[in-house]
Formats: sequence, C-alpha cells, structure tokens
Amino acid sequence: MIFMQIIETEEKEVYISEQQLRGFLEDVFIKLNVPEEDAQIIADVLITADLKGIETHGIQRLKMYYERIKKGIYNPRTKIDLIKDSPTTAVIDGNCGLGHVIAYKAMKLAIQKAKKYGMGAVAVRNSTHFGIAGYYSQMAIQEGCIGITTTNATPAVPPTNGAEPMLGTNPLTAGVPTDESFPFLLDCATSIIQKGKIELYKRKNKRIPKGVVLNEQGKSETNPEKILNDLKRKKAALLPIGGNCANPSGYKGYGYSTFVEILSSALQDGVFLKDTEGIIEKGKKKLIVGHFFLAINIKNFIPLERFKTISGIIMRTLRSSKKLPGKKRIYTAGEKEYITQVKRKNMGIPINESIQKDIKQIKKELHLDNYHFPF
Repeated sequence: MIFMQIIETEEKEVYISEQQLRGFLEDVFIKLNVPEEDAQIIADVLITADLKGIETHGIQRLKMYYERIKKGIYNPRTKIDLIKDSPTTAVIDGNCGLGHVIAYKAMKLAIQKAKKYGMGAVAVRNSTHFGIAGYYSQMAIQEGCIGITTTNATPAVPPTNGAEPMLGTNPLTAGVPTDESFPFLLDCATSIIQKGKIELYKRKNKRIPKGVVLNEQGKSETNPEKILNDLKRKKAALLPIGGNCANPSGYKGYGYSTFVEILSSALQDGVFLKDTEGIIEKGKKKLIVGHFFLAINIKNFIPLERFKTISGIIMRTLRSSKKLPGKKRIYTAGEKEYITQVKRKNMGIPINESIQKDIKQIKKELHLDNYHFPF
C-alpha cells in the first residue's frame, strides 16, 4: 500500500509519500520520451531536493522541465560526447540533453578517475539545468571522496557597483564525509537568494526580505511577482553574497560567482554570461549552461576513517561552541537538510496549492490516470 498523509496547513499543503511522487515523476519523463534509466535519475534528483527541504529545486521545477522538453528547448534523449580525456580529467558535451543525466554521468566519471588516480575533474559544456548541485557532491561523498560542483546560469546577479544582471546565481557546492549520520555539505548559491526561492515565495504568496533584490535605481524590491517580471526585463537584479556596493564585503560573492563562471565555461569552451540566456539552433531556442565536477579520493591523503573522525570532531566542536543569547542551537552545513529528510521520509513531501495545480494539469495532459492524489 502506498503511504499518503493528508495534512492541511495554513498554506493548504498536502503531504505525499516519496514513493508515490517518485513513481509519478518517472512516468512523466518517460511519457516525454525520456529513457527509463534517465527518468529515474531525474526523479531521484528532484525527490532528494524535496526530502532535504530544498523545495526550490524539487517537484516545483517539474513544470519548467515539462514545458522546456515539449518546446524542444531540452533534448529528451541525452547524448553525451567525450571531447577530451586524460587519466585525471575530461571534457564532455551534453548536446543540450537533460542536465541531471549529464551531471550524474559527469560526476560518476570524475569519481572513477579519483578512485584510480586520486583525483578526477570533469568539465561539461552544452548542458542544461541540473537541479540541486549538492546531489552531485554527495555522490562523491558516498564514495569516500571530497566532492565539488559548480554551474553557471542565466544572468540575474550584477557585478559590484553594477546595475545590470551579468552573472547567474552560480552555486559553489562542496562536501566531505564525516563519522556522523550526515556529511558536511555546503550547497548554496553565490547570490543572497536564488531565483527558485523567489518563485517559491510567489507560489506561497510571501514577500521577499528587504536588501536581497535591487531595482535599477538601487532600491529594494520585495514583491516576488514583480521581481520575476523585472528580472526578465533586466530591471532588477539579485545581490551577491555580501550585498551591494555600500557593504564592504559585497565583492566577495561577486568574486566567487565569477570564479564559478570561469570553471563552468572556460575549461570546456562553453557559453558564459549573457550567452546562457539562450542560443538559436536549427530554428529553435536552446538554453545551455556549463558545469564543473571535482572528486578527490581521501584515501590518497589519509585513511578514510581517520578523515571522517577529524571532520566529525570539527563539526561537533563547532556545534558545542558558545551561543549567542537566546539562541538554542548551532548547526553545521548539511545538518538541517538531514533532519528534514528524516522527517519527510516518514511524513511525506509537502505539496502546496500552486504545485498541486501543476501536477493536475500534467497528469491530465499525459493521461496518468493511475495516480490518485488528494487534490
């Protein structure tokens, strides 16, 4: 029997089991002519995001992928070409296939090289949106490696002192195994807020905090619908980590974002900056980005268990350090996501009203009548 729990919240969410959502996602992509093995990879990336509470990149993204595949923006049958190969490095071309599949296979290749030679680095060009970057770093962690993942994205972030969106939200994601139940896994954009979070705020009818999105006049915007419209018209921009030019640390996020842009485009001779907004190929618009994956085999430096112990001690020492008045707990990267995952494995994944409408529409259009959701 498929577990399903209906819990109405103030936002009228319902909780659906991981198992049922996974099956639905797989069937949606198979109906879109995606091979079954690839559909399973995509579904796992999306489900993993929702289980961790990273709702910006979970099933919320389904409609975007669905529409882009139907419009021919993404190729449903991913063809990967190996452009250049060496014992520790590779360059691959994703031919505008499905980013999750391209990224999964690229990190698998990086891990294989790391297992044999101590380190593996794979640069990717002509890929597409690949979901949460942390998924691929975690692949390396599970194999006893340090995992690092980067990707560029469509422009949304200005350079320091600039008003024009030039860089993407460009995550720089890194993780390591520990001796705890969860790894250290830092998965975040180099901007204060990412576009997906703004879309989530719009779905939930919430305002954006002040000081994270600026308009052309340098004033804060907080209305998510207006922000999304202004981003399309280049009338607004997401601030990098550190904030705007008035903040002396604003250059830091800008600098890290630029580094991600270089790793995600220059090594593989891929698109960068405004070219990620799309190119016309055979009369069709293609949205392409680049990625970079690095796996470092810990055993080539130190016994894995010793590394895990030291990493775990560092995490526990940080969490046990002195807290600010009124603060009950200190967290380390990856901990909150682990706690959320444990809960959602039991309770199910929350689906808000907006996503419910998307699911109903897709279910109807693809004739997936075998799925019975409580909405």
